[in-house]
Amino acid sequence: MLRQLAIKRVALIDDLTLEFTGGLGVLTGETGAGKSILLDSLGLVLGARADAGLVQAGADRATVSAVFSEDAVAIALPYLEDAGLELEPGEDRLILRRVLSAEGRSRAYINDQPISAGLLRQIGSRLVEVQGQFDSGGLTDPAGHRDLLDAFGGLAKQRGSAAEAYRTWQDLDKSLKAQQEALTSSLGDADWLRHALSELEDAGPEADEASKLAEERRFLQAQERILEAIKGAQNAVAGKNDVAGALRTGMRTLERSADKVGERFQPAILALERAAIEFDEALTALDELARDVDLDGSRLDFVETRLFALRDLARKHRCEPDQLAAVQEKLAENLEALERADQALEETHQAVAEARVAFETEAAALSSARTEAGVRLDKAVAGELAPLRLEKAEFRTDIEELPPDQWGATGADRARFSVRTNPGMPYGPIERIASGGERARFLLALKVVLAAADPVGTLVFDEVDAGIGGATAAAVGERLARLGDDVQVLVVTHSPQVAARGVKHMHVRKADVDGHTRTNVSILADTERLEEIARMLAGEIVTEEARAAAVQLLLPGGGSGKTAA
Repeated sequence: MLRQLAIKRVALIDDLTLEFTGGLGVLTGETGAGKSILLDSLGLVLGARADAGLVQAGADRATVSAVFSEDAVAIALPYLEDAGLELEPGEDRLILRRVLSAEGRSRAYINDQPISAGLLRQIGSRLVEVQGQFDSGGLTDPAGHRDLLDAFGGLAKQRGSAAEAYRTWQDLDKSLKAQQEALTSSLGDADWLRHALSELEDAGPEADEASKLAEERRFLQAQERILEAIKGAQNAVAGKNDVAGALRTGMRTLERSADKVGERFQPAILALERAAIEFDEALTALDELARDVDLDGSRLDFVETRLFALRDLARKHRCEPDQLAAVQEKLAENLEALERADQALEETHQAVAEARVAFETEAAALSSARTEAGVRLDKAVAGELAPLRLEKAEFRTDIEELPPDQWGATGADRARFSVRTNPGMPYGPIERIASGGERARFLLALKVVLAAADPVGTLVFDEVDAGIGGATAAAVGERLARLGDDVQVLVVTHSPQVAARGVKHMHVRKADVDGHTRTNVSILADTERLEEIARMLAGEIVTEEARAAAVQLLLPGGGSGKTAA
């Protein structure tokens, strides 16, 4: 709720601070007194386009500040967080400020933090809604009609279900597209995998095979020197002497005399026996080494051919030759995964189709609920039109089905409020109604019906009573007062019936100050208020009859339109 509006150096206003309360506040004054300056100032601090013409002649800048109550902090906070801004903990008010230079440059602030004019406009539109003869936002903006209808119809649950179904569908659809792209890009990979895997399978590499082959190759390449060394060892060990026979002869000699010396010869006998056995084993090992020597070179050819083939394969796969077996296993796994991707893609296709059907079901239920809510809204608005001298006018909520490419979390349709002022005329948007007064009264009727559904806490009506009087003006005043029970309402009016309904009456007037014309605003006390309403009734010369009529209007239940003008 708007608590305070401070204006400095704006047009005819030097320095003005207005305090506001809840309920219906009215601003009255003669034509040209400066009521429009107040609205322009409010618009400026809410983010409207900055016009250098608002800066008072001779001033270097104009400043407008607006203070809002604590509920405005919660409204503004999400927008500030998105912009990376924070408020002080425990902040209990929101202060908007706009500074406009004489050159037309402007700066915007929230609680003394600089922000962009765009962010100011976003937040301002959530705090205050201005409805006037030439308004092009608020209820006249079709973009907000669906949200208002849903709030009026209490469709939060149905809308939430549709939004959840839509998100599920879209998430699955994104997953499907990603799978399709991955599969498309991997089709060539699959062909390569099959070829590479076939080549590796034909080669049949084993773990550490290359290292073993390399070791064997080194052995085979040195076979002449190796054979020569083996033969030299054999000759040196065996030679012309029978070493093994000599060892065994010595062992037997000791054994024949062992019984005469007890256990004394036993260690020597065992040692000779071990030496004979080890000697035989050494000769056998030398014989085996000699047999391993590839005298015709066939084994060397095989080993080199195999080793070079493995090394070639390793270069292709950019790995070490001993890693080829692991590479083969990995390629087999990748190929299997690609072949499984087709099945996974089909399963995702099915899931997307089912999710779309689920969304369409929820969207259809939401559309049906919107249609029912629209019927109730139309009936409620119709009940407000006749007293506002719009008895021939009609209001209609249109629910339009959207093409699939425009479906979203809010459903598969959109809502639009349409009106016509006379039977037989085509329905059209509220903003195209020819008469500004009719437009303002239409908006008032709609606001009264949607008061609980519209989250904006402050409503401003600019001359909603234009071109009417008597009972119609009284009906307008009654509805504005009723609207003021739910939200803060400010109205600029020339109607005494409307002014009499206000809980706070502000009077706008011009006066000469030091040779300059200036606008000022005063809060009227009871007697001053009576005199102002009498002036509004009588005109330039206030009569006793006008004062008596003003008294009647100010009585509880007054303003019925039966008082004389």
